[in-house]
Amino acid sequence: MARSVLLTLGRLPKGLELARCLHRAGCTVYVADPFGTHLSKLSNAVKKSFKVAAPNRNEPQFRRDILHIIEEYKIDMLAPVSEEALFVAALADALPEHVELVSAPFEDLNRVHDKLEFIGIVHKAGLNAPETWRANTKGAASLIDRSETVFKPILGCSGAGLAFLPEAGDLPNGFPHEDAIVQQRIRGQEISSLSYARNGEVLASVLYKGLVYAGTVSTCFERLDDQKRAEDWIRRFVAHENWSGFIAFDFIVDADGVPWPIECNPRLTSGLHFFEHEALGKALLGEQLETPVGYNPQQRFQEGHTCLTKAYEDFLRPLKFIRRLGLLFSTRDVLWSSKDPLPFLTMTPMSWPILSQVIFKGASFGEAATRDIEWLPVNGGEGTPRLRHTSGA
Repeated sequence: MARSVLLTLGRLPKGLELARCLHRAGCTVYVADPFGTHLSKLSNAVKKSFKVAAPNRNEPQFRRDILHIIEEYKIDMLAPVSEEALFVAALADALPEHVELVSAPFEDLNRVHDKLEFIGIVHKAGLNAPETWRANTKGAASLIDRSETVFKPILGCSGAGLAFLPEAGDLPNGFPHEDAIVQQRIRGQEISSLSYARNGEVLASVLYKGLVYAGTVSTCFERLDDQKRAEDWIRRFVAHENWSGFIAFDFIVDADGVPWPIECNPRLTSGLHFFEHEALGKALLGEQLETPVGYNPQQRFQEGHTCLTKAYEDFLRPLKFIRRLGLLFSTRDVLWSSKDPLPFLTMTPMSWPILSQVIFKGASFGEAATRDIEWLPVNGGEGTPRLRHTSGA
């Protein structure tokens, strides 16, 4: 009997990818999103879409909406997709007993989502991490005096509020220092990962690097197969935390090949596009796998609409423009599927709730896509607290 799955976001390519993966595994897929129009809505992998309340604007209504869909459509599995993962994990105690939540417990998500607490967990696991302090402490002042540093919100996402500080530089204004960290800046190659684990065992894992960025968000990315030290770091962390669910890390690999974790994203990332659908679907459904989940044949993927926009930004720099176009036309789009073409063909109108914010309000793509779902508790995230809104949210 087919299992029914509810995904809690459809606006991002990774949500569409997850829907296709579960559909191929034989599931009936439903999607809930605060946007009435989104990328996944016209996919033939999605049986029905629902408009729900935005979780960081009206969390009680979001909870009621999700629980109503679960009851009305007899949902068997609930799977978060992006920054709304913490809100969804906080629903665990309210879910019917038969509903499986594809997520680590709320408490675990909350601990590693906090950029300062994450570094403390890394140290307890006996793993390396860059020196990190809360921005309003003496430790931070000392670090700034002797090193290049990075300033970023403790609970930020999509690069919002991030600033690179020179040695002996000044902390930026405009964001409360008590809600931010100062971290030693590591020079090297930035790489990202995505893993799926069950009870501390990694069942699927990929490492990749960005080739084109919109702000700090990679929109064209390439799989890496030569990062064994980072792979070992991930396995050790997952085992130490006995992690279940998706988990992702951003690393800087220094000149000696040492991977330094700079933050953790306890949710799906663009790395999902690299996994082989059928095997990952089996893993998500709890089936036993003889070998870890493999990769599909494509080494590179792109979000073509955004990559084209970035290419035209270099129109007056001919060599760079030509290189960007070459990359654009040689890389597969994350939305394209000959068996499910409508999301690709309608990506502009179906992404309008995001694009309109980018065009008319000056938001970055990452900010526009997450400002109504990001987790911004005022008290550090204990329990399910009142939320502090971002400007424009």
